[in-house]
Amino acid sequence: MDMHTLALYACAAAVLASGVPLLASLAAEGRERTPPPLALLRTWRRPVPPVAAGLVAVMAVLGAVQTAVPAMVGALERKPDGAWWRAVTALLVQSSGGVQLLFNLVALAAVVPVAERWFGPWRTVLVLAVSGVAAQAVSMAGWSTRGGGDSVAICGLVGALATAYAARGGVAALRRAALLVPAAALVLCLLANNHGVGLLVGCLLGVAPAAAGTRTPPAARPA
Repeated sequence: MDMHTLALYACAAAVLASGVPLLASLAAEGRERTPPPLALLRTWRRPVPPVAAGLVAVMAVLGAVQTAVPAMVGALERKPDGAWWRAVTALLVQSSGGVQLLFNLVALAAVVPVAERWFGPWRTVLVLAVSGVAAQAVSMAGWSTRGGGDSVAICGLVGALATAYAARGGVAALRRAALLVPAAALVLCLLANNHGVGLLVGCLLGVAPAAAGTRTPPAARPA
């Protein structure tokens, strides 16, 4: 295993190690001793977040369609010298097959409802769209000219949640851990990995004025 691959795995581990506890903490809303899976399931309680429900439904349907009609991937993914609109449509297909499709669908179902409850529906859509399209556009410019997937947009939401949490207060240990996300984003960008662009754009949007309406982290609320 070369150094490039090791660095990629290290960045993935850093994002997971900091992102999962952060998502669980935000989902639990200050309730102690809530296991991460149960905390994340709580974000689907009523009222069900409409953007999250819609996105998961759409991506599940698109996943089923691409499985039945594999030519759909080639029609929508990034391609060398492809048209500009593929920076958008590449978010709708999973070019690496069933494993990528399942992983991204589970990640979408875990991350988007948390983000929607903290950023609101429109800011969630904004972060997803801007970070995802930016990552796909950079890929088309030369980083990875063929492929597709929405993991770069999901990374954008993780980045936004991490920097918003770190900026607005909360559990000190989680705030420090959250800073691993922008650090990993920078390293991934240096490695010309498009997930770094998604993370970095999301991190910037997390501390931008548009995120000023983010809810206060549970531990930072007045008693």
